[in-house]
Amino acid sequence: MTPQKMAKKLFGTNGVRGVIGKDMTPELVLSIGEAFGTMRKGQIAIGRDTRTSGETLMHAAKAGLLATGCDVVDCGVLPTPALQYLVREQFDGGVMITASHNPPEYNGVKIIEPDGTEMGDEETVCLEKILFSRSFSPVPWQHAGKVTPSPDLLEHYIHAITSSFPPDIGAGITVAVDPGSGPACLTTPRILQEIGCRVVTVNGVMDGTFPGRMPEPSVEGLRNLADLVVSSGAAFGVAHDGDADRAVFIDETGQFVEENQEFALVARHICQHTPGTIVTPVSTGQIVEEVARTQKSDVVYTPVGSIYVARTMRSLLDEGKKIVFGGEGNGGLIFPDHQFCRDGGMTAAMMVALLQESRTTLSEAIRLLPRRHIIKGKISAPNGSKILEKLSTGYAREHIDETDGLKLYRNNSWGLVRASGTEPIIRIIVDADNEKNGLPLYQELLAAVETYSRQEK
Repeated sequence: MTPQKMAKKLFGTNGVRGVIGKDMTPELVLSIGEAFGTMRKGQIAIGRDTRTSGETLMHAAKAGLLATGCDVVDCGVLPTPALQYLVREQFDGGVMITASHNPPEYNGVKIIEPDGTEMGDEETVCLEKILFSRSFSPVPWQHAGKVTPSPDLLEHYIHAITSSFPPDIGAGITVAVDPGSGPACLTTPRILQEIGCRVVTVNGVMDGTFPGRMPEPSVEGLRNLADLVVSSGAAFGVAHDGDADRAVFIDETGQFVEENQEFALVARHICQHTPGTIVTPVSTGQIVEEVARTQKSDVVYTPVGSIYVARTMRSLLDEGKKIVFGGEGNGGLIFPDHQFCRDGGMTAAMMVALLQESRTTLSEAIRLLPRRHIIKGKISAPNGSKILEKLSTGYAREHIDETDGLKLYRNNSWGLVRASGTEPIIRIIVDADNEKNGLPLYQELLAAVETYSRQEK
């Protein structure tokens, strides 16, 4: 059963984020720690990305957890999927201090459940109620928690990935890595080297000011990586966002690989070995479903957000369905045999295995995928929910899906209009079999959103 989104006041699709000193303060993070510690007694693992504000907020979260009687294991700087893996293996919960792909002036908090997934909507609403009512459960002085520094635990995560592949599967392959000055500096080069690759890096020193590029791995920001791929003769380049739960790729010619093509390529590789069900949000490109069909596999769609993908994967597995892969069309891929969260380090290693087995280049592998045309846009819209209600009424006679926003199907194309979970904007995505069919649909949906937006002002 696909989970439904619930209204939250503070937390967004992936935790809570804000500008340091404005929306995100030590006082807020202290309260989040107290609320989480009130809900989840036990041993809590905590980690952070490389942002300059990370240590301050980590201490605030620790204080809240300790005050409510939780013992805290400080894992230091590490990727979000590394903390998630460690929590699933041995802790009662986790707190990750990160703002993922946001600019350096931002930071945030992700709450991790004992199964390694981010806290779901229902439990997050409960946490917010405790936080806003300040109904914390502090303990007497003699029961206060204690802190144990354990940065060495990162080795368990690295080993979990490298042991998933045959020894030296990367022999003869050069990979260019751009960790973006984030925590992947500690993991992805190591992972690739340990499976036999030669590794060259750019932005490979941890720095919370992100001097080389912003945490979001954009085409423009990855020009230095593209140059390094070509000059070093690398088979591909891989780059991460600020907390390394996503991975995006540059092919051997220096061209950026569109993330839906990346998803489809890995999905085809996995389903060739083990056909089954792929779980992904309604925003993911049609190319994934087309590839799945050729491999006798199917796709189940969820609301947008990795937590909805992960929870759906787990619930379908519990029902006896064969779940082989999942993720989002933004480079955030989920490998259920490894763990139920997006994992950039595992994705980088999987690309090595894929290319070694196919005995082809990345650009050639992409060329052999089905052709689709994607158009993306956004419009400022503070009243997104009201606009979507009007769209739903206006398109009621057509083939629509309202899993998350409004998804309109026409022939071999679709358009998705949805309100952002983190910003006061409406996003529009059109996925068509060609530009001739895609552009008119995009223009039609954009005009409808603009019309309804003016009516709401």
